[in-house]
Amino acid sequence: MKRIAILAAALAAAAPAAAQDPDIPPAPVPRLKAEAVSVRGFVPPGWGLEAERTGDLNGDGRIDAVFVLRGEDPKLVIANDSLGEPLFNTNPRILAVAFARPSGGYALAMQDSSLIPRREIPTQSDPFEAEYGLKIERGAFHVRLEHFMSAGGWGMFNVTYIFRWQNNRFELIGWDRNDTTRNTGEMRTASVNFSTGRVKITTGNIESDDEKVEWRTLRDRRPIAIEAIGDGLDWEPPL
Repeated sequence: MKRIAILAAALAAAAPAAAQDPDIPPAPVPRLKAEAVSVRGFVPPGWGLEAERTGDLNGDGRIDAVFVLRGEDPKLVIANDSLGEPLFNTNPRILAVAFARPSGGYALAMQDSSLIPRREIPTQSDPFEAEYGLKIERGAFHVRLEHFMSAGGWGMFNVTYIFRWQNNRFELIGWDRNDTTRNTGEMRTASVNFSTGRVKITTGNIESDDEKVEWRTLRDRRPIAIEAIGDGLDWEPPL
């Protein structure tokens, strides 16, 4: 019954987009400082700290930090007189990791402004949610993104990327994506373990508890650095 209720709500929200999306101005992304006393010390002027999680990410026993910054330029909050939000925030985000230094403070280990994509369509939900979109677990950090269109598309999904520090860089060790097609109720979940090369694909329907599970072997086992992924809503592994 819960699945049916979710489908009904989704169907009520889904409708074709009827107007042109507003023009989105460019948004330059700054290079962060190489070192800072605290995580807040990495925040450039005109940006804010949106999410932060702490834990040992490089195995040295010290507490590191992964965090998300977001621009606060009011010119990038766009007025929209069509479908979607009347004001929607197109400010970009920076995903970053800082390693704790033996002498105190932090050293920047990585910054990426592509994985969490910038909002450009007012009917599309914000892909990142600060409370649930970032976590550290067993020495790796997870980034969760979501895609939902209030008009202009039937598909919705969430996708989680799991990164671990290895080979002197952050590499993808896990990827999970859950898709739902709102007009048909079809569901598909794909889960990839890049360490073992195993892929699990589960298909089913919102209106049924019956599921089909298929196991595959990843076609390309070469390590993937976070910088090679780009837009986290568009990227998919070679299943």
